[in-house]
Amino acid sequence: MEIVPTSILALIAVGAMFILPTYRSVWVFLALTPFGAAAAFNLPAVGGASIGVMDVGAMAIFAAIALTPDGPSRIAGGLRPGQPGFYLLCLAFLAVISALIFPRLFMGHTEVFGISRGDNGSRIVLIPLRATSGNLTQLFRFLLDVMTFVALASILRKWPSPRIVVGAMIVATVVHVSLGFADIASVAIGQTGLLDVIRTANYDYLVGLKLGGLTRMVGGFPEASSFGYFSLGLFGFWLRYWLGVRGLVPLVMMVASAIVLVLSTSSASYVAVSVFLMLTAAFAMISALGKDVSHRTAMLAVGALIGAFTALLVLFAAYQLADPVTAFLDSVLFDKAASSSGVERMSWNTQAWQNLVDTNLIGAGLGSVRASNWLFACLASFGVLGTGLYLAFLAGIARLPFRGLGPARSTTVQALKSAGLAMLISAMLTSATPDLGIFFFALAGMVAGLSRGGVLELTTPRLES
Repeated sequence: MEIVPTSILALIAVGAMFILPTYRSVWVFLALTPFGAAAAFNLPAVGGASIGVMDVGAMAIFAAIALTPDGPSRIAGGLRPGQPGFYLLCLAFLAVISALIFPRLFMGHTEVFGISRGDNGSRIVLIPLRATSGNLTQLFRFLLDVMTFVALASILRKWPSPRIVVGAMIVATVVHVSLGFADIASVAIGQTGLLDVIRTANYDYLVGLKLGGLTRMVGGFPEASSFGYFSLGLFGFWLRYWLGVRGLVPLVMMVASAIVLVLSTSSASYVAVSVFLMLTAAFAMISALGKDVSHRTAMLAVGALIGAFTALLVLFAAYQLADPVTAFLDSVLFDKAASSSGVERMSWNTQAWQNLVDTNLIGAGLGSVRASNWLFACLASFGVLGTGLYLAFLAGIARLPFRGLGPARSTTVQALKSAGLAMLISAMLTSATPDLGIFFFALAGMVAGLSRGGVLELTTPRLES
């Protein structure tokens, strides 16, 4: 085991989760989520694998709730049939089977894209299906996702306070934005290694790069796309929360998350946020139909439409007239699909579909397949059955009630759902594996806990007091 500087961060966070009241461990855990490149420790004897501070945090917060007197019963309550957690539990069992058995069952029956490591770095190559360490690594990460969901759902079910969620999201946003601007500042002063103290995991780092004259912001993550993915979730939350609550703090958080999202220069995040904004506008218009709309709401809607149209006109004019803008947008968006990287990623999806066919719709196993689309990755890894369970879980989260829970709680639940939707849209564009990330499952867990806890509080206040 290799101890690194961020081992201290992990130790402090774990200690805080066990010392503080359980509900306060939520903000401690979310404070760790922007540290995507920080390792709690490395394992040189296991191919240099890294256990991240988020990984340790997920295990710690699960243990913190499981060791409370009523923890096991609350965990079991969130996993019973009819709840989203039930589908996730079934998927977890299938994930174990798929990672340990499917690669051996279908060994040599199909070819998969895998990572080949050599002296010149790592590259993606087409190889015959076989069991690899990637099966265990991806299984470990997926089980951490499950533990994160279960822990936060259990905590918020017992303490269904929107203040816990909003406070934790503020902490995550402040840490994330601060790391992002620290990264940009380190490049500006020529000290790109300034944040190496938190970049301790054994990853391939893409830091200090420029695109169209703009430095790509990576913050506490190894590269811009993962930084943009996290920023997208924060922006999705704060946009929906500000629309329901208003106020200076939500506005500042929304603007800050939007700025770092733009500075990530992640093409997938740009496309995803465009789709997300269109869906948000469509949902708002549909919800307004059939009921009276206040003058203020109508003016805001009209202003948003005019502002969006004006922004598009300005962007189009800048693209046509300003060479730096043209070069930037071409490199980030318009030339992306035709690039060698874009063509290669499309071939991953084609092969992932072939993996599904070659395995008789069962899947090649979690950790065996690399795609460039979340749905294709799920089908090729889990098969039709596992993908169905995954979609049932996501649908269950989306259907959880929020009306009648009070304005603050209702808005917070909707904001969490919006954050998850934004991240799912991005994953549908580029995700190489079925893993949506610990932060996504944290959002889902908070939705489940806050919604279910709010319902129980209204129906059985004495039992939840």
